[in-house]
Amino acid sequence: MLKGFNTSLQTGQIVKGTVIQVRQKEVLVDIGGKSEGVVSGGEFADFATVKIGDQFDVLIERAEDKDGNVHLSKEKAEFQQNWDRIQSICNEGGTVQGKVKAVVKGGLVINIGVEAFCPSSQVDVVPPKNLASYVGNTYEFKVVKLNPDRQNVVLSRRELVEAERTARRSSLLSELVPGDIRKGVVKNITDFGAFIDLNGLDGLLHITDMSWGRLSHPTDLLKIGQELDVVILDINREKERVSLGLKQKDANPWDNIEAKYPLGAKVKGKVVNLVPYGAFVEIEPGVEGLVHVTELSWTKRIAKPSDVLKVGQELDAVVLGINREEQKISLGIRQLETNPWDIAHEKYPPGTKVKGAIRNLTSYGAFLELEEGLDGMIHVSDMSWTRKINHPSESVKKGDVVEAVVLEVDKANQRISLGLKQLSTDPWDGIEQFFKVGDLVNGKVTKLASFGAFVGLDHDIDGLVHISQVSEERVDKIKNVLKVGDDVTARVIKIDRAERRIGLSIKAANYSPEQLREEQKMLDQLKPGEDLVALEHAFAALEDKLNK
Repeated sequence: MLKGFNTSLQTGQIVKGTVIQVRQKEVLVDIGGKSEGVVSGGEFADFATVKIGDQFDVLIERAEDKDGNVHLSKEKAEFQQNWDRIQSICNEGGTVQGKVKAVVKGGLVINIGVEAFCPSSQVDVVPPKNLASYVGNTYEFKVVKLNPDRQNVVLSRRELVEAERTARRSSLLSELVPGDIRKGVVKNITDFGAFIDLNGLDGLLHITDMSWGRLSHPTDLLKIGQELDVVILDINREKERVSLGLKQKDANPWDNIEAKYPLGAKVKGKVVNLVPYGAFVEIEPGVEGLVHVTELSWTKRIAKPSDVLKVGQELDAVVLGINREEQKISLGIRQLETNPWDIAHEKYPPGTKVKGAIRNLTSYGAFLELEEGLDGMIHVSDMSWTRKINHPSESVKKGDVVEAVVLEVDKANQRISLGLKQLSTDPWDGIEQFFKVGDLVNGKVTKLASFGAFVGLDHDIDGLVHISQVSEERVDKIKNVLKVGDDVTARVIKIDRAERRIGLSIKAANYSPEQLREEQKMLDQLKPGEDLVALEHAFAALEDKLNK
């Protein structure tokens, strides 16, 4: 309430006031005589500490309003009183201490006795992302601009920070020695490393100097703002560059590698990388060994390590070799088991009968599984004594369970040769007991060719009927007179043991003994091993003679 305004007090005048009442958001101040005024609580640095009896200067903003209240300002009184001091500081390029009052668009409001403004770009060397973290803190500022007419002040903290950092940087550069351990804070992280703030001097911690172990990216180990101890590795005082190390605080694990991992030792590790030629296995931080793809299995042909291993998998391995200078260790997994080829000759001597499933077919043979990871190969030439097998699928199918005979074990080349035909006697060894020239035989057509037809006979033997021996009349195409599955009766007209061939003639099935004798004479004139196609000429000559 207005007690009666002192007529000597005027708007804009600075007077001394005494707190006579503290309200929720303001204080009532006695400014002399019968006058009282109100000061907002927001003008106090710490409103909670204000108490009755406190004295301070206030500026009369308005003598009285319609309600009879006197409006006072503590801040404007301080501003007015400090203006000359601030202007003097600015003219001298000096510094001033101020408390951050609030965040506004583009920067901070600073209380230095008057309200001043510090742009966000001038708060620190690197513009801060969170200006709110500065509110309530007190800092030193440099007055960079003062406008008396508008009574505003622009401050900069950055210049002082830069000057302080420059001084600290010069001091640090002069005192740093390679090998020193210093505390730092992670300032920035890149793909190749991290920049560490050494209290005014930035140093580079390269990714290769972070850990003795494998590190895919610096963020796997560090984060911005993290405090850590680093080793000074190198100093370039002219360029103000410092190289730092983190792993150098620990001993190099390769220094005593041969003693820790002797040849033949069994080690545990974790797969950390897979490449086409092998797998890298970490056996301790900073020590990796390579398991070459050929060292994964004794018997399986593994195309790429990822077929049997995965990153992160833990496994056992055997040390095969160490090169400390190149920091390489060769490891093997198959050495954990006995090499089945070491005992294959004793387990599968030639002549042994074996049984197994056909695991795979190729153009030249079939692979029969003898045991897990150990196959034997049946070549097409060892599938039949009597028939020419062009592809193994003509004799066996994948998945068939068959019996075979071990022919040879080649440990050096890791091959076991098997045979199907060796399960029985070669019928050609006693062919004369089964067939003679002149015999009349029955069979079924099994295959057609442009030059004739193959006929299946007893004892799993095929005979060839040349196209010229099918009929007395000329045959242009064999398929016009015969087809697969036809039953035929034919005469044996030639047996060639060397070529393992039997020549048949359908048209000679009804020849008389005299004709056959004539025919035999012509056959006897053929050269040994001559192709059965030559029979066409022999029979042509025989026919001419008979006609005469």
